[in-house]
Parts: sequence; C-alpha cells; structure tokens
Amino acid sequence: MEGKTLVLGVIGADVHAVGNRILDYVFTQAGFKVINIGVLASQEEFIRAAIETAASVIMVSSLYGHGELDCRGLREKCQESGIGDILLYVGGNLVVGKQEFSEVEKRFLAMGFNRVYPPGTMPEAAIEDLRKDLEL
Repeated sequence: MEGKTLVLGVIGADVHAVGNRILDYVFTQAGFKVINIGVLASQEEFIRAAIETAASVIMVSSLYGHGELDCRGLREKCQESGIGDILLYVGGNLVVGKQEFSEVEKRFLAMGFNRVYPPGTMPEAAIEDLRKDLEL
C-alpha cells in the first residue's frame, strides 16, 4: 500500500543500535515498510533513502543527547531536496542534561518536526500517530 514506507535511523555520531533494531521490528510488524539506514546516519543519508524509496516518513532517533544539534536544518534540507512535506518524527534522549520535555518538544516542532517523543516512549504511540498522520 502506498504511503506506508518509513526511513528509520539513528542520527549523528550515535551508535545506539539496539533500540533501532527494536523499532524496525515493531514498525515492520505493524505493517510498515521500514528502510533502516542504521546508526551514525547523516541528514543527507536520511533524505537520500527517503527519495530513493518514496518514503512518507523520516523517523530519527538519537540517544546520546546531541539530537538537537544533529537535527537542526533537516526540514530545510528536505525542502531543498524536493521532499519538503515529508513527515518528520524524532525521539529519544534528544538533549544534554535534564530539560523540561515540553520545552524540548517546542524547539523540535519549531525546527519543522511533526512529532517529538520523549525518552521511554513506547513504539505503539508512534504507530498510532503514523496511522493518524498517514490516514491509514
């Protein structure tokens, strides 16, 4: 079914592979076609994979705390690449130190992300949002 492909990866200098594999499995089991670009992924790799597979969603995870830096400018790069309206989801330990999640969420929404998930979010929450956002 069209509109069910998502690109999944761990951005930046992050090597947290276990969560990535779990998300790949869970989203695949939920019926999505998952293009998993793995860990240590650049913004350009996410975008290239999304273009090559006509993906509807880019799902970025980050666990080492530098997600905010790694994700800055992603929406703009998507726009420059002709996929400006792609859904952008992000989740994990996105910032260094203890920060109020509502503030972190505001910053990522302002960067053009559609959905922002705090650490410990169960994949079912994202699956529910995917079904809503993709009108499935």
